[in-house]
Amino acid sequence: MTATISALIITCNEEKNIKDCLDSIKWCDEIVVVDSYSKDKTVEICRQYTEKVFQREFDNFAAQRNYALEKVTGDWVLVVDADERVTKELKDEIKEVISTNNFIQAYKIPRKNYFLGKWIKYCGWYPDYVLRLFRNNGVSYSGLVHELPDIKGQIYHLKNSLIHYTYDNLEHYLQKINQYTSLAAEDMHQKGKDKCLIYILIRPLLEFLKKYIFKKGFLLGRQGLFLSIISSYYQFIKYIKLWEKNKILSKQDNK
Repeated sequence: MTATISALIITCNEEKNIKDCLDSIKWCDEIVVVDSYSKDKTVEICRQYTEKVFQREFDNFAAQRNYALEKVTGDWVLVVDADERVTKELKDEIKEVISTNNFIQAYKIPRKNYFLGKWIKYCGWYPDYVLRLFRNNGVSYSGLVHELPDIKGQIYHLKNSLIHYTYDNLEHYLQKINQYTSLAAEDMHQKGKDKCLIYILIRPLLEFLKKYIFKKGFLLGRQGLFLSIISSYYQFIKYIKLWEKNKILSKQDNK
């Protein structure tokens, strides 16, 4: 019996991206979309490709994906973001592995990330393996940001890449940084983590050195420099948001 595959996407105001994404996965047996009440034409476009379009208020990425997992029916699940594209080569590889391997539970897929119009081969952005293909056997996600599925069993790597048009422009990137740093700070706060002032000051510098020098960001020209600086900024914002949360909690406890 041929294994079936369901594509899973979560969306919010993705009308610029979603059509190309859906075109790249229309070969899947099923497409499930969970939308966070988009105010543009995202839902309208999605319904041209699938009847399984659901809406749910966004709280965190793990909860959105787990809600979507309740709706899928395929033997395998392929998780794709609206700004990603599945190439023909990746499609063929996915079809091959789900039809020939009986013991592997999940696959990590490399991503080619594009930033300011350039493929970011360095800065630690490639191959950027992401766990996006797995058997539909009770898997669930955890974590508020950079959420991961709980896979029990063997995980292998695919060879062909997802194409990821990560950010439209710097304004979009900074908006995402604000969202992701808030979720990351909340996640650390819930785990009882805290960082001293020296760590908060040094961590961004170390991040810049890692991205620009050790991960060869300097080979990417201006994009590599800008990305390394913004990555440093991300770390700084994340940890001062954690400090803010811990400070507020401490004041409440002392009342």
